[in-house]
Amino acid sequence: MSLEVLIWIALAVLLVMGTPIFVSLGMASITVLLLSDIPLSLVMIDLIKVSDMFPLLAVVGFVFAGALMERGGMAAQIVEVASMLVGHIRGGLGIVTILGCMFFASMIGSGPGTVAAMGSIMIPSMIKRGYSPEYAAGVSATGGTLGILIPPSNPMLVYGIIANVSISALFTAGFVPGALVGTCLMFTAYTIARRHGYKGTMHSYTMAEFGRALLKNIWSLMAPVVILGGIYAGICTPVEASVVAVWYALFVGFFITKKLSLKEVFNAMKLANISTGTILIVVGVSTIFGRFLTMYQIPQQLAAQMMLYTTNPILILLLIAALLFFLGMFMETLATIVVLAPVFLPIIKSVGIDPVFFGVFWVITNEIALLTPPLGVNLFIAMNLSNLPLERVAKGACPYIFLLILVVFFLIFFPDVVTSLPKALGMY
Repeated sequence: MSLEVLIWIALAVLLVMGTPIFVSLGMASITVLLLSDIPLSLVMIDLIKVSDMFPLLAVVGFVFAGALMERGGMAAQIVEVASMLVGHIRGGLGIVTILGCMFFASMIGSGPGTVAAMGSIMIPSMIKRGYSPEYAAGVSATGGTLGILIPPSNPMLVYGIIANVSISALFTAGFVPGALVGTCLMFTAYTIARRHGYKGTMHSYTMAEFGRALLKNIWSLMAPVVILGGIYAGICTPVEASVVAVWYALFVGFFITKKLSLKEVFNAMKLANISTGTILIVVGVSTIFGRFLTMYQIPQQLAAQMMLYTTNPILILLLIAALLFFLGMFMETLATIVVLAPVFLPIIKSVGIDPVFFGVFWVITNEIALLTPPLGVNLFIAMNLSNLPLERVAKGACPYIFLLILVVFFLIFFPDVVTSLPKALGMY
């Protein structure tokens, strides 16, 4: 058996056994390296290289900032304004949830973090107003997927590093698809609510009341402008913007909302350490895995084999989408990126697919992965918040999963929806 086949078999067996992804990658890589002529000293060299990946610091900053914003009451202020804007519409609380997720996603870049922040507020509110628990959990879990699409996005950061693509271009490319997906999700939430007779808040606000709410919550509403504005204005890099986000969250939490305490900051720090530690370990061991793939030219071999059957970019994207839909049920978003991006990039480049488009396409397919068991991270968070069994939460998310699949197909046939904005701004 060749080493190229052995590494994939070892990885598959370890994953099926339920071994954590970073352990599976590391064990499969080292086992094969022991049987090859590649010196093991390269393992330490590759792990040290991870510490030199400066853009990864942005992931740490945005995760920490998101935890601070949730505990500092910024999420609640966003919900208040969104509720005044669209809460009176039939099924308005579902629309408020999606809108709130879109806004909060533009500050933290995390899908599960967005579900936790918005779901903890909106799920109890919807159930209290007569919405079914399945609807409340389903719309919250789905809205949270926007956390990895609307910039800043942690998966886009990691993809940009691996693919050597401009992170600013990726962030800009995520705006139009993010708005498209968010609008479609809100329409779906409205349609389901209308069919079941769910009502809104039954209270319309005057422009004066809405204006006062905007003024009261202006610090939270300005967060995306401060964070993303610095990146696009060329004032700061994504890493520096993540640090700005942390300081901004601390300022608002301590001096504006006054809901942050040293204890909450410490808890947010612990959460950020756990989350980012996991990410960095996965990226670290994936470099060893990538080293083997590169030295044995496995991506090039796979690209050559695939192109024997088709060189049509649409068919190749459909095949990759099907594979990512399947793998997303078992592998976390960042894991699929660090493992498969080095494999797919030579293939998509050889048939003329834009790497920036491919990054956004990948993230949208992984939005579906956040909603599909047995992994389905967003489902588990919504399950805990709603006290429902997993199958009932998944049932509530099913209409939105179907919608996201349609969006993926739409973008495959109309890629300019993704790339037109960054190209118009001359980002690449």
